[in-house]
Amino acid sequence: MVRIGVVGSGGRMGKAIIAALHKDKSLHLQGVVERGDAHERGAAGPSVARVTSELDVLAVECDVLVDFSHADAVPATLAAARRARVAVVIGTTGLSAADHAAIDAAARDIAVLQTANTSVGVAVLARLVANAAAALPDWDIDIVDLHHRGKRDAPSGTALALGAAAAAARGLALADVRLPSHSADGPVRPRGTVGFASLRAGSTAGDHMVLFAGDGERIELHHRAESRDIFAAGAVRAAVWLAGRPPGRYTMDDVLGPGAAGPTRP
Repeated sequence: MVRIGVVGSGGRMGKAIIAALHKDKSLHLQGVVERGDAHERGAAGPSVARVTSELDVLAVECDVLVDFSHADAVPATLAAARRARVAVVIGTTGLSAADHAAIDAAARDIAVLQTANTSVGVAVLARLVANAAAALPDWDIDIVDLHHRGKRDAPSGTALALGAAAAAARGLALADVRLPSHSADGPVRPRGTVGFASLRAGSTAGDHMVLFAGDGERIELHHRAESRDIFAAGAVRAAVWLAGRPPGRYTMDDVLGPGAAGPTRP
């Protein structure tokens, strides 16, 4: 039985992951960490084995930590996981270059799966985007993301990850082909660039569309999230898959199985 600890139990994703764990009797929710008030901590539910604000206390009792809390909490989660030699899934978005460097360092000692989106469908979409980008090297790419009105970051982490997957498939970095914001007096768009557009409205869980546009034809790839439950289910699947893996940095593509490139190691 895989013992899972959840960091950030008071957040929307934390609550969804806890609910998903309660539904699967083959898994064990070892406990949660939440630095919010008592009411927030109580949201984890009565069957949680441990509710604590001490991450180190929980980490030593788990096989995997799952953190969807906040980018500011990532260094502490990684440090506790390394001390306990426990695997960790990082689903928090808005990570900085320093955060990614810390993940690379931690991956020398433990298994770390970091992703902007734990949906299995989005992982498949990323594969399709990479395949299309490689086959259509001079087609323009535009990525549109639609999220609820409360989401602050734009483009979304998932949109940026899809753009990075497209650029990498062409042997490039996203920064080299990312299209600046349009302006009336700007230059004509160079071929093969990657543009982004973000919409924030209503209560949408998350929609992404990737448009490949050539001369006289186009391809559109869509993923629509109908519920936050799909992200929770993917996070649980990732945690179970990650338990017992050797040190390395993994992605949701690895979780999918055949066809994955395997872990990247610092």
